[in-house]
Order: sequence, then C-alpha cells, then structure tokens
Amino acid sequence: MLKRLAAILKHRKQFFNLLVGVPCYETYVTHMQTRHPGEPVKTRKEFFCEAQEERYNAKGGKVSRCC
Repeated sequence: MLKRLAAILKHRKQFFNLLVGVPCYETYVTHMQTRHPGEPVKTRKEFFCEAQEERYNAKGGKVSRCC
C-alpha cells in the first residue's frame, strides 16, 4: 500500500512539474548516463536554474510560453 501511494505521489509531482514547464531531472540524468557517459552531469540546482533561464530569458527576455 505504501509503495503504491509513493508511486502515485511521484507521478503527481512529475505531472505538475511538467504542467508548469519544469523538466524532469531524473530523465535528464538517465539521458546523460546513457547517451553521454563521459560528460559531467549537472546538479539538480544547476539543471533547474538552466531550465528557468531558457524558459524566461530566451527571446530577449520575453516570456516563452504557450498562452
């Protein structure tokens, strides 16, 4: 029961992060390990800061979003 609840909460967190435009750090780490094994992996903080920078400071400081 606890494992199932933990899985539901994990997926819920991923859903809301993607809903607001925060990419999944775990997916990034898996990608780096499989596709770029010799390259350094960013910390969670570095990854988040870069994602925010790309989202909000791309296009000359104009907010990049769908609506």
